[in-house]
Amino acid sequence: MPLALLALAVSAFGIGTTEFVMMGLLPNVADDLHTSVPTAGYLVSAYALGVVVGAPLLTALGSRIPRKRMLILLMALFTVGNLASALAPTFGPLVAARVLAGLPHGAFFGVGSVVAARLVAPGRQARAVATMFLGLTVANIVGVPAATLLGQHLGWRATFLVVAAIGLAAMAALARLIPRLPPEQGAGLGKELRALGGRQVLLGLLTTVFGFAGVFAVYSYLSAMAVEVTGFSETSVTFVLALFGVGMTLGVLAAGPLTDRALRPTLYGALAGLAAVLVVLDLVAHVKWAVLVAVVLLGAAGSMTSTPLQMLIMNKAKAAPTLAAASNHSAFNLANAGGAWLGGAAIAAGWGWTSPTLVGAALAVAGLAIAVLAGALDRGEDSRVVAGAHWEHVPQHQDAQTAGHARGD
Repeated sequence: MPLALLALAVSAFGIGTTEFVMMGLLPNVADDLHTSVPTAGYLVSAYALGVVVGAPLLTALGSRIPRKRMLILLMALFTVGNLASALAPTFGPLVAARVLAGLPHGAFFGVGSVVAARLVAPGRQARAVATMFLGLTVANIVGVPAATLLGQHLGWRATFLVVAAIGLAAMAALARLIPRLPPEQGAGLGKELRALGGRQVLLGLLTTVFGFAGVFAVYSYLSAMAVEVTGFSETSVTFVLALFGVGMTLGVLAAGPLTDRALRPTLYGALAGLAAVLVVLDLVAHVKWAVLVAVVLLGAAGSMTSTPLQMLIMNKAKAAPTLAAASNHSAFNLANAGGAWLGGAAIAAGWGWTSPTLVGAALAVAGLAIAVLAGALDRGEDSRVVAGAHWEHVPQHQDAQTAGHARGD
């Protein structure tokens, strides 16, 4: 794999850390800014709002900017957003800073996925995209716990200063390692919007919303279920969540080569496996060792959907894939919000702490049904890899600077 993928993975690590660390710092932020924890929870929603709005908006605005420059600009905005978070004097400016930090998230992963696919030969593109996503999953195992611990001991502002420093390091890595890739020939907002409106692209985005909502319907309440039902102590919850991150990493590692071999079967298997694991988790919720195993499998099955969905959407918007790829991350965040809301509604209705597992299973089945329908409508086309005719790949023996001078900006 090209060393340039490391720059994308480092950037993804920083983005994943800042996205999820706020959940662990809510009590610290609430205490420091003299507000309640539920009110501080709006900071999580503010970031998600930035992702949903920023993914299509920034991608559209940057459709004619060379890919390398676009990645650096997006990472610069991410860095400014985290620096603003660290320096926010009151709650209101902090909410605005969190929206700002979230704006480049989806656009970065959209542009980054397209760049990753162009850095490798056909047949290895899903592995390249999965390598970038690996930074996101490692953030859940290492970045978020470490940043949370830092914030608890040195203050939550220190956490965002460190994340801003990671952003600066990522910018340097992008500048040094990514070759200068011009926009796709003929790219423009009109072409991107037409590609986004394709039936297969829309069905892929809908699959993301329903399928991944199944993960967040449960993940949002996993800590409470582990304590209230399984009987874990509150101090053990961090270990349970770390196992979820381990599962996510294993899932991403498996998804790359499997997606390169057979995209749709990988997607079908991941969604079916997700539904099955959620049903099993409901049945074994009182058994500690079984819950630990199920949490790993939940993380693996959930993350195994991300690479095939990203590659499918890029493939079906192959003439202008960047906006579609970025919009998929808006869909992920809609899934996050919708899944959490539905899981919470089940608990509020008195169905019990384990009820989100069955809600999640139903959502995963709905996502699978949409994916199967899309596949049935698309049987005549090859959707294993992104079409080579639209993806000029940089030979792996060229280093970033040589490639940049050879290609032009």
